[in-house]
Amino acid sequence: MAEEDEVVDKEFMEGVNEGNEDNRKSDKLFVIKKWNACAMWSWDCECDTCAICRVHVMDACLRCQADNKQEDCVVVWGECNHSFHNCCMSLWVQQNNRCPLCQHDWIVQRIGK
Repeated sequence: MAEEDEVVDKEFMEGVNEGNEDNRKSDKLFVIKKWNACAMWSWDCECDTCAICRVHVMDACLRCQADNKQEDCVVVWGECNHSFHNCCMSLWVQQNNRCPLCQHDWIVQRIGK
């Protein structure tokens, strides 16, 4: 009798295992066949538009565009993490040594393109 029980148990377990495989196949709603990643980046700044001249900071400011000096126009970041064109900010600082957006004292964090 013990041998019969083992045979029945083996047959039962094989049936259960086959059923599980069938269930696993049917549980899949879809299969990913191909995946393409897409990424987006941005500058580490709160605003990407110069608040003084209203031109995108990665483009030349209006003064540099008029003087045809697009390559010389660089971006300056303050410790407040606001960014402006260096040309615009240098004129602003002559009149007011505060950030135009948050009114904190203007301290240059970095300058670059």
